[in-house]
Amino acid sequence: MPKAVLLTGVGKRYDIVSAFAQHTTVIAADPSPLAPAQYAATHRFAPPRIDDPGYVAALAEVCERYDVGAVVPLTDLDIEVLAQARADGLLPAFTPDPDVARATYDKYEAHLLLESHGLPSPPTVLPGSGEEPSSYPVMVKPRQGSGARSIHLAADAEEAAFFVRYVKEPTMIQRAMDGPEFSIDLLSDLDGRCLNAIPRTMLESRGGESIKGTVIADKELIELGRRVVETLGVRGPCTVQAFRDRELGLGITDVNTRFGGAFPAPMYAALPGRTYPELISRMANGERIEPHVGEFQANRTFTRYYWQLELDDELRPTGRDIVDPPGPPAPRD
Repeated sequence: MPKAVLLTGVGKRYDIVSAFAQHTTVIAADPSPLAPAQYAATHRFAPPRIDDPGYVAALAEVCERYDVGAVVPLTDLDIEVLAQARADGLLPAFTPDPDVARATYDKYEAHLLLESHGLPSPPTVLPGSGEEPSSYPVMVKPRQGSGARSIHLAADAEEAAFFVRYVKEPTMIQRAMDGPEFSIDLLSDLDGRCLNAIPRTMLESRGGESIKGTVIADKELIELGRRVVETLGVRGPCTVQAFRDRELGLGITDVNTRFGGAFPAPMYAALPGRTYPELISRMANGERIEPHVGEFQANRTFTRYYWQLELDDELRPTGRDIVDPPGPPAPRD
């Protein structure tokens, strides 16, 4: 019997859960009974809160019950917890080591980590450290967080100081990159080998999440993504965000050791049999996948939209939709 896959913090990521469900038994973990993505899974359960001492034990019990071969986080919130559980031999989590998980969750620590390995990161300072930005404009960002929350562009020192006071959490000040923004969707095996790196443009984003983009065969971005995950020892999915500045060249602004918001891009671009959910499902069963970095279909464009589920009085999907047939209309001639 093939091993199952446990996805944590599934939220609204119906696209990811349903993609895994095409290849294996999927268990969706989310504390909310209204998390829509859980309804794409084979089984669903509500775990304790991530900060609950019983969180890992609850996941371990589910792993034993359903013979889970891979635990994959879909949010930033529990990556470090799962990484420590992996290090302790409690969960088969597809995560980096705990120190890397911890550093990449803090954007300033991620900057220091990248610099220490000779990987390009824009000039960054901490407010009150005595260091001043070498140039303006800059971005004032929370050190933790996602979805472009509380990120502000400051044209000069006065504006930067205002936004540092305005954002009610620890911040950092990073050079604003003036070139185009890209993301690289990556997958590594459990030995930290990069299996593939698929870059895409950021044609439009909303709330920090890409909703329109095009997969591109950019060799410099492919090599940058490969260097990042193999240098840091990433396991499983990862999304690297970078800008190509006219003066500095490439600079990495985020390393997220999970699937990115624009998950459909690498799905559409992958060659047959090589989608990331399929490869993770195969690795969950102990299969060793050979790297195929740079092998994908470029020039695939995606545009994302919202959909919904109707639930009955016991929170079960009714199967009814507001259009018939459900989903987008058939292509026109």
